Amino acid sequence: MNQPRILTVRPEPGEYAWTFGGAPPVARIAPGAVLDLYTEDCFAGNVRSEKDLVSEVCQFPFLNPQTGPFHIEGAEPGDTVAVHFVSIEPARDWAASTTVPLFGALTSTHTTASLQPPLPETVWIWQLDRDRRTAQFSARDGDFEIALPMDPMHGTVGVAPANLEVRSALVPDAHGGNMDTPEMRAGVTCYLGVNVEGALLSLGDGHARQGEGETCGVAVECAMNTVVIVELLKGIPTPWPRLESDTHIISTGSARPLEDAFRIAQLDLVQWLVRDYGFSELDAYQFATQTVESPLANVCDTNYTCVAKIRKEWLPARETHRGLHARLRETAKVLPH
Repeated sequence: MNQPRILTVRPEPGEYAWTFGGAPPVARIAPGAVLDLYTEDCFAGNVRSEKDLVSEVCQFPFLNPQTGPFHIEGAEPGDTVAVHFVSIEPARDWAASTTVPLFGALTSTHTTASLQPPLPETVWIWQLDRDRRTAQFSARDGDFEIALPMDPMHGTVGVAPANLEVRSALVPDAHGGNMDTPEMRAGVTCYLGVNVEGALLSLGDGHARQGEGETCGVAVECAMNTVVIVELLKGIPTPWPRLESDTHIISTGSARPLEDAFRIAQLDLVQWLVRDYGFSELDAYQFATQTVESPLANVCDTNYTCVAKIRKEWLPARETHRGLHARLRETAKVLPH
């Protein structure tokens, strides 16, 4: 197998995108292209010590910088872009997490307003051991320390939205965006429905690890060196972002309230079973009810994101998305690591 051409992109500080839609492409790529990307952390690299408070070193709305967008040749509305994550590796030996006033699941926010005062700003710097694959938690108010397993992922992956919209890179929705699901890790293929010519794909927001729900609103945020393969599925629509791993098919839904995000993900999974696995709608509804796993992705962003996933070993032996995930896994094996 011939190795595909690799496009390396290392943005300068002024070359990131802060929205999905509304930003000119940084490059045009053909389907099958391999991208070797550097992505900056959600703070644009400005939170480097426990003294660097977000309110002082970051300027809203310039948070969550994205590498891209990339214009994918031949992509049109009604198609699907497939992004296969070959590798996701921290670019530095440290990462940052914080509390942010009026942000997070366990505090007053601008949309859940109360007389409760904002939580104080606190910064945790996590030391990353890239050889041992660990992220070191050190308590700020005690002497507890523990090395947790690293599980690198991308919190934000998306394309330009439909209907001429421009969305902040902080927002998840049907175009993808800031979904913050730990399922977005190496070895996974993400499927995104195309809304505009060229799709305009961007990604960023690397996390060395993150718990389900991202409760305080901030994961273990770090810059990443990431390699992806980008493919195009002509004539296959994808209404909400989907993921495929070696073991699961995975639907996502983003909305508020949380139960609507849950409903979107569950409905998309049922419709996926009908389209590609031969179920009737009611059989799919019953089967999914008894087999689905429903992790939370985030309960802190402008929209919340829920996940619905089913084990492939329990599904009929059918092909989904034209068998693309398996082919991309094979392509990934010949790429330099």
